[in-house]
Amino acid sequence: FTNQFHPNIKLTYTISQCLPFLDVLIHNQNGTLSSSVYHKPAAEPTILSYISDHPRHIFRNVIQTALMRAIRYSSTFEAFNIERRTIRLTLLYNK
Repeated sequence: FTNQFHPNIKLTYTISQCLPFLDVLIHNQNGTLSSSVYHKPAAEPTILSYISDHPRHIFRNVIQTALMRAIRYSSTFEAFNIERRTIRLTLLYNK
């Protein structure tokens, strides 16, 4: 019934302990909810190239935004550290 509402909207359901919603991954561990940053499986670990001609403040904003997202979406310090390491590796990869 729900997929008949509109031809361009397809709804699916999944029974699992993890649920990706936008760019947040929500975990259910024995009734306790936690969250972390979600990265799509097909996403490449690349960002704006540092050698591009963009203004320098853009590069600072990319780093600041990624770290703020990690702080906001990580419900545990461990999840934050994992995302912080991911950000660091992404930045090193994009030299």
